Amino acid sequence: MPSPDWQLVPDYRPRFPRGDRLGIGILGCGEIAQKAHLVAYDNYDLDVVGVWSRTAATTATVPQQFPCARRVFGTAEELLHDPEVQIVDIATRPEQRLEWLAAAVSAGKHVLAQKPLATDLAALTPVLEEADQRGVRVAVNQNGRWAPAWRLATLLVDAGVVGTVVGVTQLHDKPLPPIAGTRFDEMAHMIITDYLMHWIDITRCWLAGKQVETVQARDRRTPGQPGAAQNPWSATVQIHCCDGADALVRVVGDVRTRSPACPFWIHGTEGTIRGSVLGGSDFVELERDGTQIRYALDGEWFVDGFAGAMGELMCAIAEGREPFHSAAHNVPSLRLMLAARDSAERDGAAVSMDRLQL
Repeated sequence: MPSPDWQLVPDYRPRFPRGDRLGIGILGCGEIAQKAHLVAYDNYDLDVVGVWSRTAATTATVPQQFPCARRVFGTAEELLHDPEVQIVDIATRPEQRLEWLAAAVSAGKHVLAQKPLATDLAALTPVLEEADQRGVRVAVNQNGRWAPAWRLATLLVDAGVVGTVVGVTQLHDKPLPPIAGTRFDEMAHMIITDYLMHWIDITRCWLAGKQVETVQARDRRTPGQPGAAQNPWSATVQIHCCDGADALVRVVGDVRTRSPACPFWIHGTEGTIRGSVLGGSDFVELERDGTQIRYALDGEWFVDGFAGAMGELMCAIAEGREPFHSAAHNVPSLRLMLAARDSAERDGAAVSMDRLQL
């Protein structure tokens, strides 16, 4: 029988520091910020000093819609230099992200930046060095790390309940979000470089401590995919570790189903974790020594994952440590994504990672 301790549910819910919470300024307050960031911050009674967007009409009604948001800034510079703004939540387009990150760091602000943080790692390095010099924390909004099922699975893996991880498998068994005609469709290999970044990142967390030997990836257009869609809708990413462990992430396309899910399996030397996220499919089950434990879950990725990402940054600032989703911790995930992109460019050829440490 498993140890009774394994039947106790680790605390996977968003956590915040005691006392006053730091003021937040949202830079780039478009659709995702209003459908997820602000909803999460409202639910958890966070203080949003203000928001800014390039288009004034986008944010005109934000204070009326979200009680947590106090004002709309006229310019990004006003937001960055407001003394009440202590954390800048960057939710701008990917091509502008590094520029705004540098500006926020130069203004002495802590940062929670949307993913992927950057695709030019050489350009990212001096920004992170300046952040370190100024004593500000830079975290990446890998909010999937706090999706209840993924968060609980991570805590179980970290506790060693499945022993040494030998394989991770993730399938995308749900419809894709709208892509054709959106700005995301303008990004080369969008499914790999943007959409799957959450899946690649959480897989990296479950393989923590291992060294990666190679990455392989392919993306292909699917039957029935509209001609107007610039990006392939099918993608497969494989990660091969030096100790023989590997991982597979698979998106088959725009799935037609009445039971959407994103199932995952984490196989270890002593047990297996099975689960799923999104579409109301959330669950986590541990199997070891012939016994199964299914954990009750509370909350969902949207929007508790967004609260978890901000809460962890606030706790790290209060406790004087690096956050779990720090930029430095996220760089290996970025390297895996960039290697997958390069492999897809070469029609699935293996890309050597020179024993990348996860």
